[in-house]
Amino acid sequence: MQRRLRVFAPATVANLGPGFDVLGLALSRPGDELEAELSDAPGVEIVDIIGDRGALSRDPATNVVGCAAVDVLRRAGVQTGVRLWLHKHMPLASGLGSSGASSAAAAFAVNELLDRPLSQREVVLSAMEGERAASGALHADNVAPSVMGGIVLVRSYDPFELVPLPVPAGLEVVVVHPHCDVSTAVARKLVKDRAFSLSDVVANLGNVAAFVAALAAGDLALLGRSIQDSLVEPVRAPLIPGFASVKQAALAAGALGCSIAGSGPSVFSFAGDAGVAARIGSAMQAAFRSAAHLDSDVYSGAVNTQGARIVR
Repeated sequence: MQRRLRVFAPATVANLGPGFDVLGLALSRPGDELEAELSDAPGVEIVDIIGDRGALSRDPATNVVGCAAVDVLRRAGVQTGVRLWLHKHMPLASGLGSSGASSAAAAFAVNELLDRPLSQREVVLSAMEGERAASGALHADNVAPSVMGGIVLVRSYDPFELVPLPVPAGLEVVVVHPHCDVSTAVARKLVKDRAFSLSDVVANLGNVAAFVAALAAGDLALLGRSIQDSLVEPVRAPLIPGFASVKQAALAAGALGCSIAGSGPSVFSFAGDAGVAARIGSAMQAAFRSAAHLDSDVYSGAVNTQGARIVR
């Protein structure tokens, strides 16, 4: 049994346009790292959090890594304790699954320390307990791809079923994170209990189906056309300064499709090759500067098909 290890869990883009709470993918970067070791004392201790500027609680009952780790221990049925050190390399409230990456890292690490008593599906379920602590909702569109890698469809929450989807060759993801915050809890509250027209629901159903078909066929043009959200994007767009200009700039620069990453404020685009992706990232950053006077960070690369992993 390993006594101590360090793991990396990647950032994610959830929803991917029309797939609210059911679609997500893992990014090559950024991500969070977590060190974990077994302890003789039962329970979970968060020893330190590096990189959060004091913003996060060290209480394992309220911190996402503590909640995820506790659930792994519960599912494994062991009295062993664990000690955790979280290294935050991701901005908080970014729309890139910051809480999801931390939760995934904790669930994955503790399961590895215990010699993998849980299945990958159960690791995702434990990571979801961290998401519940962060946003008040059990959703898997961030933690599932962070644990599993690739592009993941949440077919059902009850019963819980995940479907890994094909990743087309040549697909590039561009994410631009403006230096402003959008609270996940606030963004979710905007759409909770909101009534939508049947025509808008039908439009999203068609686009989700087209998205899955495009992945299966490797049809990047169809994939781009499916990145249209009639439900959540119109409601959340006002939370992101300059969003309309940034989306227009991305499409003009050659993006296959563009929408809000998770709850925002990050915005993602798809591209068919790395050169176009670089041009799109620069155009989106320029649009954030001109339309909203915001600096930003850009992350560009292929879909991360590995997911959470041990760092040697």
